[in-house]
Amino acid sequence: MNLRALFLTPLLAALLAACDLPGQDTAQGQPPAQTQQSQTQQSQPQQNQVSSRDPQSGLRWIDATELPREGAQLLQTIAQDGKLRYSKDGVTFGNRERLLPRQSGSYYREYTVPTPGENDRGARRIVCGGQPVTSTAECYYTADHYASFKRIRP
Repeated sequence: MNLRALFLTPLLAALLAACDLPGQDTAQGQPPAQTQQSQTQQSQPQQNQVSSRDPQSGLRWIDATELPREGAQLLQTIAQDGKLRYSKDGVTFGNRERLLPRQSGSYYREYTVPTPGENDRGARRIVCGGQPVTSTAECYYTADHYASFKRIRP
């Protein structure tokens, strides 16, 4: 054996001994049965989080009642084919960020959610997809100008 092997063998053995073995939780000192139970308890909130997401887009749900007042009013205006406030409301949303499910180029339409105190359109939008244009069955809300979205629960 060479000198390198004599030095590296005990070092490697010490490193492997410090590693967690399957079925053990050495960091918390719990026996395997308790570890498995706590992992099951930890996974249950994750399952609830999954159910709070839209299965098609993977985005979190938001209820219309959780939208800003102006957003809830806009959603009703869209559904009733009412008069929109901004000239760009109802124009095609290109989904360049690719945060919404992929669809044809003219599938999504964007609408401005007025922001009190803003002199311009602000950052808040509702984006709806599908036909007819009054459909609010597939709508998304962004408060940060398309950086993130939440699916509005129909």
